[in-house]
Amino acid sequence: MARVVDLNSDLGESFGPWVMGNDAAMLDIVSSANVACGGHAGDPEVMYATLRLAAERGVVVGAHPGYADREGFGRRVIPMAPAEIGRMVAAQVGALQGVAALAGVTVRYVKAHGALANLAAERAEVAAAVAGAVAALPGRLMLLAISGTELEVQGRKAGLDVVSEVFADRAYQANGQLVPRSQAGAVLHDPDAAAERMLRFLETGRIPVLGGGEVALAAGSICVHGDNPAAVEMARTLRARLEGAGVSLRPFAGG
Repeated sequence: MARVVDLNSDLGESFGPWVMGNDAAMLDIVSSANVACGGHAGDPEVMYATLRLAAERGVVVGAHPGYADREGFGRRVIPMAPAEIGRMVAAQVGALQGVAALAGVTVRYVKAHGALANLAAERAEVAAAVAGAVAALPGRLMLLAISGTELEVQGRKAGLDVVSEVFADRAYQANGQLVPRSQAGAVLHDPDAAAERMLRFLETGRIPVLGGGEVALAAGSICVHGDNPAAVEMARTLRARLEGAGVSLRPFAGG
């Protein structure tokens, strides 16, 4: 069984008076925080508050850009040319880096959100645009990519340090891709079942497939989505089960 792994969550996804998730509680549990950059969610005040909370808890911070689609929470594909996607990613990550400078925090990596991440997982030209934007930005940013995807390949081609992730609260298809949220069973809600699945993955390198069977994946980070109503309980249970099995939680991007 792997003895060291990162635990990340998508946070900072509130906007103005609208609150998404429980960032304060999640930041007491995770080792890395993917902070929304004002595209699918977030605004300068939410960014700043989330960055400061992360700093106070010693949690490493990454940027979480996505389609500028608040109504769809970045989970709908917006038709854009790859070059436009690259500029969108650069603008959002740069915005978070700017707010981070005021918060006294360093943004260390980038993880694409929602529909953008799923499209980059499948299409080489989109993945190359995302990876190229990350490589062009200052700070020697790392790339956190869904395990077994085109974004991993293109990130490495761009010369980035790429870390792969798996999801504690999402079901998988036989090809290693996530089950679309529109399908029944795509999101896991039982914390104990999710924790057991992750422990088995760390031991075997294989994750169950929805409908039967398993798929082999490799990962240095496990994600629990912060917008899941059971997110805090799931993250807390997962951390306790991992540590109980002798697994250390450590941010992949350092401190």
